[in-house]
Amino acid sequence: MNESHCVFFMVEDNHADADLIRRVLLKNDPAMRIEIAHDGEEALARLRTWDGQFLRPMIVLLDLKLPKISGLQVLQTIKTDEHLRILPVIVLTSSSQSEDIHQAYALGANSYVVKAIDFDKFSSAINTIYRYWCRLNVHPE
Repeated sequence: MNESHCVFFMVEDNHADADLIRRVLLKNDPAMRIEIAHDGEEALARLRTWDGQFLRPMIVLLDLKLPKISGLQVLQTIKTDEHLRILPVIVLTSSSQSEDIHQAYALGANSYVVKAIDFDKFSSAINTIYRYWCRLNVHPE
């Protein structure tokens, strides 16, 4: 079991969804570090410039429907960059379109989760993501 604190990088333009995800994650681990970008352009800029204020994430939670640069373009950039491609990317989106799902996996998504409209189901999905990626899965150093 992984006992270190997770560092999540959430790319989410919906502030209400981002706040809910943040609250559910922090309930699991109050010391967890969560970074948030609200569009694809900001996400790529921050991922390319890690520094003392921005820790390298262990997990990227990526929405697909983003302003400026789409989530699929962000995913493609991450998975083709020699320094970023090791990052697990979990697509967390409202899109259940089979084309989006196939394209995300073809571009290297590690997981694809459709956001539930129901609060309890949405929270449960976030808790499951946390338990698997932060407690069960072993990340490279």
